[in-house]
Amino acid sequence: MSAAEGPLVVGVDTSTQSTKALVVDAATGRIVASGQAPHTVTNGAGRESDPRQWWDALCTALRQCGEAAHEAAAVSIGGQQHGLVTLDEHGEPVRPALLWNDVRSAPQARRLVEELGGPKAWAERTGSVPGASFTATKWAWLAEHEPEAVRATKAVRLPHDYLTERLTGQGTTDRGDASGTGWWASGAEAYDEETLAHIGLDPALLPRVARPGEVVGTVRDSHDLPFSKGTLVAPGTGDNAAAALGLGLRPGTPVLSLGTSGTVYTVSERRPADPTGTVAGFADARGDWLPLACTLNCTLAVDRVAALLGLDREAVEPGGSVTLLPYLDGERTPNLPHASGLLHGLRHDTTAGQLLQAAYDGAVHALLGALDLALDADADRDTPLLLIGGGARGTAWQQTVRRLSGRPVQVPQARELVALGAAAQAAGLLTGEDPAAVARRWNTAAGPVLGAVERDRSTLERITGVLSDAAPLLERRPETD
Repeated sequence: MSAAEGPLVVGVDTSTQSTKALVVDAATGRIVASGQAPHTVTNGAGRESDPRQWWDALCTALRQCGEAAHEAAAVSIGGQQHGLVTLDEHGEPVRPALLWNDVRSAPQARRLVEELGGPKAWAERTGSVPGASFTATKWAWLAEHEPEAVRATKAVRLPHDYLTERLTGQGTTDRGDASGTGWWASGAEAYDEETLAHIGLDPALLPRVARPGEVVGTVRDSHDLPFSKGTLVAPGTGDNAAAALGLGLRPGTPVLSLGTSGTVYTVSERRPADPTGTVAGFADARGDWLPLACTLNCTLAVDRVAALLGLDREAVEPGGSVTLLPYLDGERTPNLPHASGLLHGLRHDTTAGQLLQAAYDGAVHALLGALDLALDADADRDTPLLLIGGGARGTAWQQTVRRLSGRPVQVPQARELVALGAAAQAAGLLTGEDPAAVARRWNTAAGPVLGAVERDRSTLERITGVLSDAAPLLERRPETD
């Protein structure tokens, strides 16, 4: 390993499918070592993972980093949001964690919104109208379906909290991840007592919300991770807030992330409160806000359509009037937790490539509609849309986003932005800098800009019309609700 110009830091991304670790030179942003290990997610009605797999994956990923991890002076963890981790008195999981894409709590979400004042009241209090992804609705589902698990629970954590606590021995979270629970009030920046009382969750079970830039502890000696004694631990944050740090995001710059889920967000200095529930009024990891919308069906759903058609994911063809709503796992934006995929407009001359293009169009349509709501009214539409995530380098994704957005599109060359954002947060502990400024110094958002093309409004309008007409079918609830 060549000599680093500054101290080394570790940034971690514990995502739905795997955990990645980067060792980064805090002075330059150069990645000097990396590691990755998978974990499993159940299929079927729910989406669950054993948190102990996350820890094992973290240990494996860090060991792959070798001596560089041992030399690191600070570490931070970015993690998948919303997941419900329940721990017993020994700090062991009571049951597998309910993940963000487990939508079994849709009935509880509807009831919570109705019972605590309706959508407008929720948006004003917490910044968001909770859906089935939110942690509060998952706790309500658990209390209803597994009361014995609730009785055994002595601590409630989010995924990144769980790993941070195993590093330090202290139960902490941050404002960015806490804002996605449904029980954190964005106006007061504190846990909401009314919500917690209503769902029967003792606030003593929750972690302390650390301040941005705070050292939440040091790595304990009681495990075999390759860290030196006294390595500083940052608060960490949710994956989207970490990616915003990793891009060095400034207010008004739009981001579209193409992964298992699709997300659109920006940084804003104004506290969001969308009563329609389309835009979640999340906090960022610095002290500003991160208005965000998320879809459940993005790259994985489109790849599934390609597989069903026997096509390569890039084998799209233009033309035709077919509409495909790829809501294979239900959907969050629009809020249709019981929906399935829907195909309309099929003709004798429709080609397989046109069907695949329609799947891309259907996935991007929901994201762009939400982006218009997430951006402040005075945001500059000429600002390039930052395209990130696993799908960002796919030509079909790039061209679909360009055509349906009518905006210039920039594809940052830096990968693993969640882990880089966590590393920037860790670096900020050592240098005293704003983590977003650290990432800008690292030039993480640099990449080619694809020029704007004329916006394909006819396709957008056609999809909107089909979605509206099919609403009764897409909203139909299973008989078991």
